[in-house]
Amino acid sequence: MTISRWLLVLIPVCASLFASKGIVHYFQLESYQFPGYFRTLARNKTHTWYPGILVTVGCVVLFYVFDILFLRGHVIGRTVLTQALFLLVAAAYGWLISRLLNERNAKKPLVFTGRIKRLYCMFIFVMLCISLALAQSPLAVLPCLWPLVLPLVLALAGLLAWPIEKFISELYFRDAKRRLLSNPRLIRIGITGSYGKTSVKHILGTLLSEKYPTLITPLSYNTPMGVSRAIREKLTPTYQVFVGEMGARHVGDIKELCRLVKPTIGILTSVGPQHLDTFRTVQRVVKTKYELIEALPKDGHGYFFDDGGICKGLYDQTEKPKSLASLTSGHGDCWCENITVSPSGCSFDLHLKNKGSIRCQTLLLGEHNIQNILLASMVAGDLGLSLKQIAHGISELKPIKNRLELIPHPGSFTIINDAFNSNPIGAKAALKVLASFPKRRIIVTPGMVELGEKEAEYNREFGRRIAESADIAIIIGKKRAIPIIEGLREGGFSPDQIHHVGSLTESTTVLHDLVQPTDTVLYENDLPDNYQEA
Repeated sequence: MTISRWLLVLIPVCASLFASKGIVHYFQLESYQFPGYFRTLARNKTHTWYPGILVTVGCVVLFYVFDILFLRGHVIGRTVLTQALFLLVAAAYGWLISRLLNERNAKKPLVFTGRIKRLYCMFIFVMLCISLALAQSPLAVLPCLWPLVLPLVLALAGLLAWPIEKFISELYFRDAKRRLLSNPRLIRIGITGSYGKTSVKHILGTLLSEKYPTLITPLSYNTPMGVSRAIREKLTPTYQVFVGEMGARHVGDIKELCRLVKPTIGILTSVGPQHLDTFRTVQRVVKTKYELIEALPKDGHGYFFDDGGICKGLYDQTEKPKSLASLTSGHGDCWCENITVSPSGCSFDLHLKNKGSIRCQTLLLGEHNIQNILLASMVAGDLGLSLKQIAHGISELKPIKNRLELIPHPGSFTIINDAFNSNPIGAKAALKVLASFPKRRIIVTPGMVELGEKEAEYNREFGRRIAESADIAIIIGKKRAIPIIEGLREGGFSPDQIHHVGSLTESTTVLHDLVQPTDTVLYENDLPDNYQEA
């Protein structure tokens, strides 16, 4: 192949490599899962399909310019330097497309991990192969047209890289498992649930640290690779307890995590409508969450909260050693009485069966956090902590970042930051907390996602609940905002107090125009970049 022909092959590759940064970012945000990635392509057409279209247009123009200057025998363009200039122009054009179409202030920027670097290598290989194959066609311009399907080319690269990543992840997985099981005296605890698992993890870690050196998985590391990384980087022989958060988006995810952790204690915080876009039905959520209890050894111990519904039913069907926490006085193995909930925290009498009771206070907001504390206290009590140690640990609890985190500003308004995520039960709890604050109460929210076919229904109900708890609503988004606004109107909310904006930036402007120093502002959910509506 001539140098000029190679140039025609490389121009679209150079442009696409830079223009595709946003598409690669979406693939990373979706944890390299193809179903979520394709949903993102459908949801963000401007940011995912336009880069390839613009690359194609630019490459066709460059092709004809190159054809005039070089292929038709003109003097201009015969030097290697001139040909290199074409590649530089193509790369610069791709970079400009990326700058124009990508989120410049991404909430979670693209991270150039080892996996991303390997993906890029495979991506370049696939682009070169496609471009070379099309260059054999009599139609010389054909190599410039394949970027029209640039997102699909990336998906192909991801598919070809999958066996390599599976092999590498299995090596990390086995090494983490070996490290974890090398200490037979290490107490291994698994926590899962549709909501509350991160909070219970942090609460339990704080309580157990009153007696044991305890390692919990950091942040929201709740996937096999996240938990493996935590073990490989942080676990040392000095730890006596390991607490692993276990997340799931598909049936079998918890079973895979249990294959790694081999928990002897399992905590099921809740089961409800979460990630229905992947699970499809609540029944599949139930099956997946219960994989933790099924994975426990015969002498293991399962801990449940009495929700009067699914969790209680799973507790009843469990034949292994088990314990139940409840907000109902005298019910189960752990309960509470004399609850006081206020904008400054909660206080209650903690009762542990066979241990007695003690008055507890916490800075954590909301009755649902008492539920989380009961679950953690029940486990701590069974692991030998005294009531005084448990009560002291509860007093030391700090709000988790972005989870009903109270941020007061002396002389200004108060913020309740519940931006990490949102689900129907969590949103209900957050609104209950907001309602406990004096007027005026303002909510800023884009609504809830990952709820499958019922997403609009849940967001409409969310709007009705906002009408009962807030005085001003700032709703962010386009299509997803419509059912929330409908729910607000159904709930009798004043239309004058509904502010519909297109982005978080716009919501900040609106908020600053109307907020007063005595107001309380709830930020409920902050969607990641792959859920923004283009």
